[in-house]
Order: sequence, then structure tokens, then C-alpha cells
Amino acid sequence: MDIKEAIKERHSVRQFKDLPVKSEDREKLEALIKDCNEESGLNIQLITDDPECFDTFLAHYGKFKNAKNYIAMVGSKSLEKLDEKCGFYGQKIVLEAQALGLNTCWVAGTYGKGKCKANKNADEKIVCVIALGYGENQGLAHKSKPLSKLCSVPEADLPDAPAWFREGLEAAILAPTALNQQKFLVSLEGDEALITTKGGMMTQLDLGIVKYNFEAASGHKAR
Repeated sequence: MDIKEAIKERHSVRQFKDLPVKSEDREKLEALIKDCNEESGLNIQLITDDPECFDTFLAHYGKFKNAKNYIAMVGSKSLEKLDEKCGFYGQKIVLEAQALGLNTCWVAGTYGKGKCKANKNADEKIVCVIALGYGENQGLAHKSKPLSKLCSVPEADLPDAPAWFREGLEAAILAPTALNQQKFLVSLEGDEALITTKGGMMTQLDLGIVKYNFEAASGHKAR
């Protein structure tokens, strides 16, 4: 499975089979997490076999099942663009997990923050976690806003836009966002892509996720 296939096939999954993460899958994820931490300055951690983190009223309300493994997105409170970096590198790990046959769900509120087993220093915070496991299903595609709400290039002009921009835009639209709010806008300025957010709760995290999808599919950096 290449990155574009992973982007298209990855959907949020909250019900997992009662199976441990295979050792070979865990090793690949931990190696990627190590690389992401070195590159970003984050302190991302893979936690396995911990049923307590999702043993809360909100998690049960959110219909999580057998959520015993997760990726904790941790970083220094003073790190520039902390939330955006967590979104960017978290999505990179999410898509690797998808390629390995694992399923995921971004979780910002419906988990036990006090029960999370991630290690953190006094100056660090847990931005969110990503539930991880072998899904009972593959999830469903989310509904999307009209293209005119997500891209500043008029739809009639898109066929004339560079192929890399169109590919990146398609991947950006498929990115998961908090409450499926999709509060982002993709623009083309000369030969550069610009992705901005309209602001609001969790939108900086969403911005990082959207940027990773765009860059991974297009092969071009986005401002």
C-alpha cells in the first residue's frame, strides 16, 4: 500500500479486536516514532496493552471497544507550533499504521487524561492520543464540505492547476479533523500551496494533519 492508498483507505475506527499489536508492527512503529521525535522535538510514545486510558465514561459514550493501545502525542509547552507538529507527525504515524494493517482514531477529549501512561516532564503536555489496533471494521468515509469552502481556487479553474496541487488537495480533503469541522482553506499562490485555518478548538492540530496529507500526496511542501 502506497501513501495515497493509505490516505484513501484510512477512516476512523473505535472498535478493535481483542488482539495485541504484533511485535513486527510495533517495532516498525517505534522506529518511525523515534525518527519523528528526532526530527520534530516531540516526545511521541507508543503505549500498548493499557485498557485504563479508555476506561472512562466519555470513552464508553464514544463507543470505544478494546482500545488498549494508543500513541500519545506529547511535547514541550514551549515548542513552537506544538499542536500543529503533533497533527503533522501523528498523521505520518497513522498512515504508516494503516499501511501495516492497523486502524486508528484521533482522540482529543474522550479518554482519561489522568490515566494516560505516557511519560512527560513538568514542561510537557499530552496534546492528544491516537487509539490503535486491528479494527472490527474499516470505518466509514466522512462527509465533506463543498470544495468551494475548502479551496480558494474556483472549481472551474482546478483542471488548469498543477497536477501536484490537485493531488494534494484531494488528500487534504480526506484528512480527519476534530468533529469533522474541516476549518481549513487550501490556496495556490504562484507555485506554492498555502494551507490556513479559520481558527477554533483543535484547529491547529487539524492543520498539521491536513498539511501532512497534502505534502505526502503531492510531494510539495505547504506553507
